Amino acid sequence: MTDPQRYATVWKRMAPYMAARRNDIHLPLCFTWVQKLCDAYPDADRDICSLAIMLHDIGWYSIDNDRIMEEGFRSENYIQSDVRYLHEAEGVRMAREILSGTEWVHLTDPVCTIIDGHDTRTAPRDLNDRVVRDADKLWRYELAGLCVSAEWFQDDPKAYMTRITGFLRLFETDEGRAMAEAEMARTSQALMLHIL
Repeated sequence: MTDPQRYATVWKRMAPYMAARRNDIHLPLCFTWVQKLCDAYPDADRDICSLAIMLHDIGWYSIDNDRIMEEGFRSENYIQSDVRYLHEAEGVRMAREILSGTEWVHLTDPVCTIIDGHDTRTAPRDLNDRVVRDADKLWRYELAGLCVSAEWFQDDPKAYMTRITGFLRLFETDEGRAMAEAEMARTSQALMLHIL
């Protein structure tokens, strides 16, 4: 697993944008998942995947929170909502600014290629994209992620667990799906969902 300090310059530059939509929780948790997936898939480029997962959702900062919740999480077709496309476009713009002048500037294009469409594209482009897309899903199976996500969707924890059980089929990698199932069992146990 890569030490997050390796990307300290980027973390510091993106920090002001992490307050939106609980990205202060989402992005660090996703970073840990991308490291585990890169361990499982050594052909993935760890630097590209790490930077892409760190920056993939900073575009939410540019959008009003009420609009994010209503259109991006609670509307009938939330995955294809305008705010989903907007946060991806804004994320690309902001990622380019953040990476500019850093030791990672040479990875700007592959990182931004992943960010652009990470929620709305129907199929991944390559292994790096698959790893990032799975890390973006995995966080919601752990305790903190489930609680934050359930609130976004206005679900109680048990209802949200049922929802994300159906999402297991959407994982791009076998390891990602296995990690989600294991984490889901731990979270269900911690929240006493097997009893309640």
